[in-house]
Amino acid sequence: MDRNFIEEGDERNVSKSNPRIYLFIIIFLVVALLAGLIYFFKVYTRSEEKISAKINKTEIYLNENLIYADNTNGAKKWVWEFGNGDKSTKQQGTYRFNKVGSYVVRLTVNENLREQFFVSVKDSVVHSIAQDTTLFISGSTNGIVLEEIRLEANGPGEIFEWWFGETGKVDAIGKSALYTYTKPGVYQVRLRSDKSSKFATHNIRIVDPAADINQLVTPGKGAQDALNDLKEKIQDIANGADFNSKYSYILSKYLCGDEKVKVNVEMDGQKKQMDIYAYLMGLTFSKGVTINEVTVESASTPNATKECPTLIKVKQSK
Repeated sequence: MDRNFIEEGDERNVSKSNPRIYLFIIIFLVVALLAGLIYFFKVYTRSEEKISAKINKTEIYLNENLIYADNTNGAKKWVWEFGNGDKSTKQQGTYRFNKVGSYVVRLTVNENLREQFFVSVKDSVVHSIAQDTTLFISGSTNGIVLEEIRLEANGPGEIFEWWFGETGKVDAIGKSALYTYTKPGVYQVRLRSDKSSKFATHNIRIVDPAADINQLVTPGKGAQDALNDLKEKIQDIANGADFNSKYSYILSKYLCGDEKVKVNVEMDGQKKQMDIYAYLMGLTFSKGVTINEVTVESASTPNATKECPTLIKVKQSK
């Protein structure tokens, strides 16, 4: 057989197969490019997903509530971890640490989005305007009538004398002092030791929530003034004011310290019911909310001499 004929036939076969090879390569490259684009789109989309969560404070004291809430779009599952083994699967709530320390509070939303907050828990409020810097008082600066207050002396000495400002005489002796106020007011506590020539002083504010609440439920101008004040404080929270101070004010002045008081909310024809802290925390995520009307339902406490709210009704608009 003619060698030239064979070579020419092979060349024709190769030239016929080349277009198929090129087509396969082009199809492969197109598929690979599309797969890459889809992958990067998913990665980019996932990176754009962010948690919308917050806590009220990053520095708190023992027996003070940490308020937490999440408002992430599309969120259906939550796991809050408080850094000490405790967990919560609620969207929002409160938590109270029982030990001093630094904690990392972690939130996992829908099992894949994560956020963390650093929280420092301190032993007690230290407040001193002592004239003698070697002696000072530590303890709370707020209290409630008929609730026992505990203060600690810090500084040199073996004998410590306490004046709590209500009786005008020495009320306690010792490095730790316990006292129960019978009337609301702002008092100056004084402390002196046998090793200090000057007094240490400490201001403390005592409130009576049960007495204050009577202004809310008693008919007349006083009741309306109280409702207006309550409405104003709720509006302040909706407008972005400091949550912790407004929440504490509402809780102590109008709710007898009860965080479980229910709130019925009516807005745009829809009605919801939730706890007071969940409602007020939710307002911090809202924008342009106007509080139109606030009313209160109350019931007698066990001693039948005071009344505390059991339900708050709020009408609002946006």
